[in-house]
Amino acid sequence: MEVLLVEDQAIVRQGLKVILEQDEQITVSHEASNGQEAIEVMEKHLIDFVMMDVRMPVMNGIEATRIIKERWPHVKILILTTFNDDTYAVEALRQGADGFLLKTSETEKLISAIHSCMRGGISLHEEVAAKVMPKLLERSAETPRSDISLSDRELAITKLVGEGRTNKEIATALFLSVGTVKNHLTHILQKTGLRDRTQLAIFAVKHDLSD
Repeated sequence: MEVLLVEDQAIVRQGLKVILEQDEQITVSHEASNGQEAIEVMEKHLIDFVMMDVRMPVMNGIEATRIIKERWPHVKILILTTFNDDTYAVEALRQGADGFLLKTSETEKLISAIHSCMRGGISLHEEVAAKVMPKLLERSAETPRSDISLSDRELAITKLVGEGRTNKEIATALFLSVGTVKNHLTHILQKTGLRDRTQLAIFAVKHDLSD
């Protein structure tokens, strides 16, 4: 897994690189000190995963997340910040981030969150999750109607996405292949007009499709 580490403090970058590369599946192949540098790296290299700070000079992590998700939607982005601010978390998720963790997170949780995001999950730090979800629901006025025609299979998949299940977990629960789940998710997003998995999870919660 090729990881781009975006953090304006060099000493923090060095520490995070050491922590992440404890996992043999993770290689911090590139680093950037702000969002603009991150985009320049993305233009030149194949990146699987971006770990992104929020408050940085030149271009912040929220704006960089928006641009990266527009240009490279397959790339997973995990926001890692010092600031326990639900406004940052809400905006980051609305721009397509796949997770939001605080730098107080333990090493095991950080590495686990990376793997979860790569499998299609959404990782939220417990301290912000309770505040973030209500705000996401409040601000989802543009979320499509609840009477969109989804098949029983599509509704089941949407429900499981709302519960935070990964593609592999959904496949296991519904006795499908991971590829079939991915195909269904593509059709669901097209039908609902939603941009990504995060918005679909919010849609599921908003319309009482998740437990």
